[in-house]
Amino acid sequence: MINFQNYEFSVLRYVHDTLTGEFVNVGVVIYCEKEKWISAQCRNTYARVSAVFPNLNSSHFRRMMKFVQAEFSKANNSLNTELQFSEIESLQTLLHRVLPKDDSSLQWSTVSAGLTVDLDAELSILFERYVSHYDIRPVRERRTEQDMWKDFKKTLEKFTLTEDFQSKRIAVKDDEIEFQHSWKNGIWHCIEPISFDLSDVDYFKDKAHRWLGQLSSIKDAAETFKVYLLVSPPTDTELQPAFNRALSILRKIPVESEIFLENDAPLLAEEIQKKMDLHSQSIH
Repeated sequence: MINFQNYEFSVLRYVHDTLTGEFVNVGVVIYCEKEKWISAQCRNTYARVSAVFPNLNSSHFRRMMKFVQAEFSKANNSLNTELQFSEIESLQTLLHRVLPKDDSSLQWSTVSAGLTVDLDAELSILFERYVSHYDIRPVRERRTEQDMWKDFKKTLEKFTLTEDFQSKRIAVKDDEIEFQHSWKNGIWHCIEPISFDLSDVDYFKDKAHRWLGQLSSIKDAAETFKVYLLVSPPTDTELQPAFNRALSILRKIPVESEIFLENDAPLLAEEIQKKMDLHSQSIH
């Protein structure tokens, strides 16, 4: 039986000018009263906010984000110690303990509620939805998914494949994903190239969480399927740690899946050929 948990959440807004009321979402806080658990995720860079407000005090902004993150970490530790006998009415109470309601540049949105089976994953999903979703994407994604598939097709030409790829839509009641490169062999096998040849460390996490959220959303689909993620690393070696963290996020995907680095494309092609051969033999 799936154990759903009730939670409350609020979005943290940076109000650059309290007279005009213009703001940018910069963080999310999620609270589960039953689990005595609270956590926050805030921006760790300022480039996107300064693009909206060019005269942003970047050093002050970074300090504020670190402060909010640290305070909610302390609050989470306190929930199971000295605060456990206190009357905590709602998330609103905890929000104002960290940032009192005043005319400062950091303001809380109206508290909303939801249900989830994984609080940590839900925090990441909410952050992507309310904070990073509206960000300007990188100007250059040096190696695209189209580039990756074009090269992978050349690798596949070295093998004798008995079946053709086709698009396949995997759907649940309220969501769906269409995979462009799939074939059926008892179950649906879906190949998805993902390029991490990016230039901004923030986008590594955003992109990995986006795929984690999308695939989590269709994990209860009626049709059985397996996803093969063909992943390209960044060109810049300095971005390798961010890429490794992105891979760690992708490994949390709750559907049957395998991850292949693009350098290992021949291994994926060989696995595809073996599966197609077995399927061909079984129907003859």
